[in-house]
Amino acid sequence: MSAGHRLQLNEIPYGPPDSVRDALSRALASANRYPEFFPQRLPRLIAERLGCAPDRIVMGAGATGVIMHIVQEFGSGGAEVVMAAPTFDGYPILVSMAGGRPIAVPLTGDGRQDLPALAAAVTERTRLLVVCSPHNPTGTLVTPTEFEWLLRSVPASVTVVLDEAYVDFVAAGDRIAVFDLLDRYPNLLVLRTFSKAYGLAALRVGYAVGAPEIVERIARWQLPFGMTALAEVAVRACYEAEAEIEARIAVLGAHRDRLTAGLRELGLCVPDSYANFSYLTLPAAEADRVATALAGADIHVKTYPTGIRITVGDRPATDAVLSAVRSTVQ
Repeated sequence: MSAGHRLQLNEIPYGPPDSVRDALSRALASANRYPEFFPQRLPRLIAERLGCAPDRIVMGAGATGVIMHIVQEFGSGGAEVVMAAPTFDGYPILVSMAGGRPIAVPLTGDGRQDLPALAAAVTERTRLLVVCSPHNPTGTLVTPTEFEWLLRSVPASVTVVLDEAYVDFVAAGDRIAVFDLLDRYPNLLVLRTFSKAYGLAALRVGYAVGAPEIVERIARWQLPFGMTALAEVAVRACYEAEAEIEARIAVLGAHRDRLTAGLRELGLCVPDSYANFSYLTLPAAEADRVATALAGADIHVKTYPTGIRITVGDRPATDAVLSAVRSTVQ
């Protein structure tokens, strides 16, 4: 296991499908040419796929790039941004970079976002509220009923971000009907990425969907020539390889369930995950001990004050994790 297992960034363990790789290889012949000044073809491509107008799509360098534009517009100048804790590290970091103030709301004991507490944390200084579903790092899901309750409970002056970076791993019947909500709540933004299920993390392709007015405000922060031409090529090729990508997602779901079940068989607390990772809930001291054992086996994971997030890899990676964790509890 000299190469180790990189299970800390929620990357999928596969390279692009052969058809996507071939499309990218052909596109390299035009690497001497600049991409579009601001992305237009890519938003049209995604909008056509989603069944919405292109003026409801704003692009960024991965979901993180879109988040940066969102907080530049809505989270600067001392504005408060309400979010769960822990959550995706990008939120508190980028809000602080933009001059905003992250307001952290603890998760519930079972690793879920506390929506009533998030709503209660909103003040007259709040400009943004962030919900991740599936949640990073616990993998837990916000139900459609819960999320619409939150939208009704939050003032229209507060922009609500629904981060769906891992939505492709969620069964269709468990997903929030975001376009229905977008039509009724103009303060809603839905964030997605091609870095996870589509396996394009290195190409940095993310987007948000929202009302044209809010999208236009975010888009003004875009960097000219900021999206590579390879991004458009890769997204188009991934859409054409959808059957292969869905098969990969199914395999990863089976590996996730095996990892979760294996950890639970060791007597450990792991919430049901709807993403491509499992969260091992442990007190900080015990989490450090387990993380040290994993590191000793050259397994790289992400630690939090409340536990350890373990990305789902291939079968050998799952075997290695379960073996290393077993050695710490026996």
